Amino acid sequence: MGSLDACRRLFLQLIIRTTSMREIGKYTPGEIESKWYSHWLDNKYFHAEVSDKEPYTIVIPPPNVTGVLHMGHMLNNTVQDVLIRRARMLGLNACWVPGTDHASIATEAKVVKRLREQGIKKSDLSREDFLKHAWDWTDEYGGIILKQLRRLGASCDWDRTAFTLDEVRSEQVIDVFIDLHQKGMIYRGLRMVNWDPVALTAVSDEEVIHKEENSRLYYMIYKIEGSDEALQVATTRPETIFGDTAVCVNPEDERYQHLKGKKAIVPLVGRAVPIIFDEYVDIEFGTGALKVTPAHDTNDQMLGEKHNLDVIDVFDQHAALNEHGGEFAGLDRFDARKKVAKALEEAGLLVDTKDLRNKVGRSERTDAVIEPRLSMQWFLKMSDLAKPAIDGVKSKDITLHPPHAEKTYLYWMENIKDWCISRQLWWGHRIPAWYDAEGNVAVCKTKEEAVAALGTDAVHQDEDVMDTWFSSWLWPYSVFSGNQEEEDYFYPTNTLVTGQDIIFFWVARMIMAGYEFKGKRPFKDVYFTGMVRDKKRRKMSKSLGNSPDPLDLIDKYGADGVRVGMLMTAPAGNDLLFDEDLCSQGSFFANKVWNAFRLVGMWEAGSQGLSASESLSVQWMRNRIGEALVELESSFEKYRLSEALMTTYKLVWDDFCSWYLEMVKPAKGEQISAEALDATKSIFNTLLEIMHPFMPFITEELWQNLAERGEGETINFAAWPTLKVEDQAILKSYAHFAEVVSGVRTVRNENGIAPKEMLTIEIAEDTAHDPAFDALIMKLANVEAIAIVSEVKKSAFSFVVGGINYTIPADAFVNVEDEIAKLEEELNYTQGFLKSVEKKLSNERFVSNAPEAVVASERKKQADAEGKIALITQRLEALKG
Repeated sequence: MGSLDACRRLFLQLIIRTTSMREIGKYTPGEIESKWYSHWLDNKYFHAEVSDKEPYTIVIPPPNVTGVLHMGHMLNNTVQDVLIRRARMLGLNACWVPGTDHASIATEAKVVKRLREQGIKKSDLSREDFLKHAWDWTDEYGGIILKQLRRLGASCDWDRTAFTLDEVRSEQVIDVFIDLHQKGMIYRGLRMVNWDPVALTAVSDEEVIHKEENSRLYYMIYKIEGSDEALQVATTRPETIFGDTAVCVNPEDERYQHLKGKKAIVPLVGRAVPIIFDEYVDIEFGTGALKVTPAHDTNDQMLGEKHNLDVIDVFDQHAALNEHGGEFAGLDRFDARKKVAKALEEAGLLVDTKDLRNKVGRSERTDAVIEPRLSMQWFLKMSDLAKPAIDGVKSKDITLHPPHAEKTYLYWMENIKDWCISRQLWWGHRIPAWYDAEGNVAVCKTKEEAVAALGTDAVHQDEDVMDTWFSSWLWPYSVFSGNQEEEDYFYPTNTLVTGQDIIFFWVARMIMAGYEFKGKRPFKDVYFTGMVRDKKRRKMSKSLGNSPDPLDLIDKYGADGVRVGMLMTAPAGNDLLFDEDLCSQGSFFANKVWNAFRLVGMWEAGSQGLSASESLSVQWMRNRIGEALVELESSFEKYRLSEALMTTYKLVWDDFCSWYLEMVKPAKGEQISAEALDATKSIFNTLLEIMHPFMPFITEELWQNLAERGEGETINFAAWPTLKVEDQAILKSYAHFAEVVSGVRTVRNENGIAPKEMLTIEIAEDTAHDPAFDALIMKLANVEAIAIVSEVKKSAFSFVVGGINYTIPADAFVNVEDEIAKLEEELNYTQGFLKSVEKKLSNERFVSNAPEAVVASERKKQADAEGKIALITQRLEALKG
C-alpha cells in the first residue's frame, strides 16, 4: 500500500484503538434521519463558497412550483445526491443548487381553479389582480417539494435556492430576449401553431404528444358547380367544412383531369371553391380528393399560401365553432363533428364512414387535443443555435449517458424547427415588446425606452408571456447570476441528471444557450434516468393506483432503505420497474449493517497477539475492499450507479457480514485479539464511508458511534477510501477457501448432516491444496481435521474445487448398505419414469398435435429426471467407492 494510504490507516487505527464503540439500541430510521439532517443543516455542511478547491457542480432540474414529490423525483434526486456526496468525499468543492420552475401553464391552471372555487372568474380580474393571486398561491404552496426532498436526504445548498420567476432570473430572461431580438433571431409572425384550447395558449411542437387513437373517415359529396357531377372527399374532420376554400387533387390522377378550371360546392355551406391540382395529394389515400382548410391544418396552410386561397378561421379560442359555423355555432368541435355528420347524412351528402387508427396530437400539459390555429406569435430561429450544440455532443465536449441517447438528440437537433416562445397567459415572464396605435413595435426593457423608441406616450405592452422553457434553458448559469466570481468558478457545471423525456424541452436548449451566451458547454456529462414504472411495466399514475406516496415509503422503510430500493434496478436510460419489495430489501440491508455494528460492539479484546487466521482474514478483507473500489471507480466513471450500488451491497452483505465477521468472530466465551478488533473497526469505518453516498443517514450514525470524533467532524467530508489491491494471491486463495466451505455445507444439506456434527476432510497426498486457510475452513465448516491421506475412503461424500477432490468419510453419518439400497430403489424408479417420458416425446403425433405448453412440460420432466439420475449415480459411486 502507498505511504499515504498506510498513514491514513495508522491514524484511523490510532483513533479507534484509543476509543471504544458506543452501544447502540434498536434501529429507528425516522429518529436518526431527523437528528442528522437537522445537524447537517445547522452546520451548513452542504453550503459551498468559491475556494481554491476544484469545484463539482450539479444544478437540480427545477421541479414545477406546483409539484409534490413523486417516484420520478425520488429516483432523479437520489442519483444526484449519490454523485454530490461522493464528490464531497473526493475532496471536491461540491455544490448542488436547488430551485423550482414557475411552470406557466400548470400554475396558472391551479390558480384559475382555486379562483373558480371561490366564485371568481379570471376574466373578471385585471392582470395585476390575477398575478397577486398567483403569487399568493406560489408563496403558500411553492416550497412543498423542496421541503419533501429533505426527507430523502438531498444534500442541496439550500442557501442558493432559486426560482425561475424571481427578480434575478426574470431580469436575465428579459435581457436574453432583447439580445436575441437585436441579433435578428427572434421575430413575430402569423403562423400555424399548436393551440391548447384548455390552457388557452399556443404550445411548442415538443409539448405535443402524438398518440394512436381510434377515429373515423367520413366520405362526403362535393357537387361540381354547373353540372350533375360530384366529387367524393374523405376527411376525419367534417366540422371544418365551414373553413374549406378549395378541393385539391393530384395532377397525375386521371380521374380528375376533366375538372381543371372547375369549382366544387362545399356541402351544407353552399360556397363554390376552386378545384386545385398539387403533387402534395396522395392518390391512394381515401378518394384522392382533399378538402383544403388553410386556417386549421398545417399542410392545408401550405397549400393555401401556394395557391393564394382564402383563409377562414371557424373556431374560437375554446375550439368551439364561431359565427362561420352557422346553425352549429357555439358547439364544441367534437359535438359539432357528430351533428355535422348527421346533417350531411340527412342531406344525402355523406356516403360512407370507415373506422380509422391515426395519430392525434395532445397537449403534454392538459391532454387536450391540439387544434392547429393561425396566430400571431413570437418565434426564435433555431438553426444557427443548433450548430454548436450539435458539434458539442459529436466532439464529446458533452457526453450523454447512456450513449444511445446521442442518436435521439442529434436526430432532433439536425431537424430542428423554429421555437414558438410566446404563450397566451399572464403568469410568466411578460414579453418585452411595446406597440403604438399603428402597431409599430419596440422591443426594450421599460415603457420609458418604448416611448422614446416609438415617439409617443400611447404605448402598450404585449399581453403574452414567454414559454416556461425560455427561462429554464438558462438555468445552469442563471442560478449564479449577479455574481461573476461564482459563475466563473462553478460554471460550467459537471453533471446534469434528468429524464430522457425532456431531452428536447430542456437538455438540448440548455446546451444551445450555454454555447450561445457563455461560449462554453453548460455541463460535461448528462445522465439520463429512465422512467419509473410498476412491475407490470405500466407508467405510474394516480388513476391506476400504482404510484405509492414517496413519503409513505420513507416512513415505512427509512430514507436509506428507499434510496437503495430505487437504485437497485435503475440502469442509466432504461426504465426502472419499481417494486416495493426493493425498498424492503433496502431496509433489510440497513438492519443488517446495524446488527453487524452491534455484533462487533459486543466483542471483547484479549491480551493475545494477532493469530494467523485473524491476520489472513484482515489482509483478505482489505484487499477485497481494494478490488471493490476499482469496480466502483469504473461504475461511477460510466454512470452505472445501479452497478455501483450492487458492488457496495455485495461487499458489505456478502464479503463483510457473511464471511469476514464469521472468520474473525471469537468463539463463545473467548476473546478476539485487540489488533484484530481494531482492524475490524477500521474496516467497518472504511465500509461506512463507501456506503455513505448511497445511505447517508445510517452511515453517519454508525460512523459517529464507531469512534470518538472531533468537534464538527462528519462522514460527509471523510476522505473517499483509497485502499489498493496489494496481494492478488490472497484473493485467489480466498475464492478457493470459500468454495471449499460451501462444498462442505452442500454435503451437509444434501445428506441431512446437522451443522453441529464435526466432520473430517480427506485430501489425497500430492495434490495442490494450500493449507493457509485450513484453520478458517475448520472454523466456518465445523471441521475437526483436514487430513492428507495416501488413499481416500471409498464410502465418502466428495466435491471438487479447483481440480482438487475433497472427500468426507460417510461411515459415521449413514448406514452405507442401507443408503445404497435406498438410492438404488430411487434410481430404478426414476429410470422407469424417464423411459415413459421419452416414449411420449418420441411419438411424433404427440409432439406435433399436443399444445406447446404440454410438450414443454414433458421436456422439463425429461430434463429433471436426467439430472436426478446423474445425482443419484454420483452418490452411489461415492458410497460404493
